Amino acid sequence: MVQVTPQTLTQPLGLLHLLQLVSTCVAFACVAHVGAWIGPMGNWSMFSWCFCFAVTFIIILVELCNCQAHFPLAWNNFPITFALYATLFCLTSTIIYPTTYVQYMSHGSSRTHAIVATVFSCVAFLAYATEVSWTRNKTTGYMATVPGLLKVLETYVACVIFTFISGRHLYEHRPALEWCVAVYAICFILAAIIIILNLGNWTNVLPISFPNFLTGVAVLSVLMYATAVVIWPLYQFNEQYGGQSRRLKDSYCAYRHPHSVCDWDRRLAVAVLTGVNLLAYLADLVQSTNLISIKH
Repeated sequence: MVQVTPQTLTQPLGLLHLLQLVSTCVAFACVAHVGAWIGPMGNWSMFSWCFCFAVTFIIILVELCNCQAHFPLAWNNFPITFALYATLFCLTSTIIYPTTYVQYMSHGSSRTHAIVATVFSCVAFLAYATEVSWTRNKTTGYMATVPGLLKVLETYVACVIFTFISGRHLYEHRPALEWCVAVYAICFILAAIIIILNLGNWTNVLPISFPNFLTGVAVLSVLMYATAVVIWPLYQFNEQYGGQSRRLKDSYCAYRHPHSVCDWDRRLAVAVLTGVNLLAYLADLVQSTNLISIKH
């Protein structure tokens, strides 16, 4: 029998969840009301706010009905995992939406609604980041550890990379660049598998010990990203390999195009994010190695 416990909403974490729910709701409601989410960047921001609102609502319902034991995923891992994803989603939306969308809007009601949405997106980011800070040391699951949080960062950065390389002309028919895309996809899948295994409490199904599996994945990912961090900028920005060394040589970047990012900027963003993920995997490798040392 479901036992409703409304006092959970009056506790600090419950109030924080309500703030997250309200702020994401206001953000997507303002944008939806005036239809200010045209193009890939607007779609990304809208998806971020709707996704965070929906999952936060589910978490509130589960805690309100005291149904954590019946939740299909491990409750000691799920909330902290989602809170970090939501932090990253709202952070990128708070940056991307005003820089690629709001600044091109003419003054008026639509622009005012878009600015309000940006403000509440920032509030949501702070609320989710606060939850991560509050609950990380109180959570016993793997996803609350440094390697677990790094897995969330690695998969999220990979998702952003996929967004920027959505145009296949950026890498198609160029084997070196296609290898980089394969690196992003393979490493993303491996990190996602680790997250899913922990969310489902399925780490015991592996044929080897979980710490050894983590280290193996980290070593492979570091080696693969080390090649991508060299190859991607080499073939995208070196004219000897068919790249464009200067932004001005991309005619599309010479004009201000609302709601979109030009190809040269996309290439640069992917190069930077590749470096970010390489650093994340290096830190992950160090942490996973330490985990094995502690086990022994």
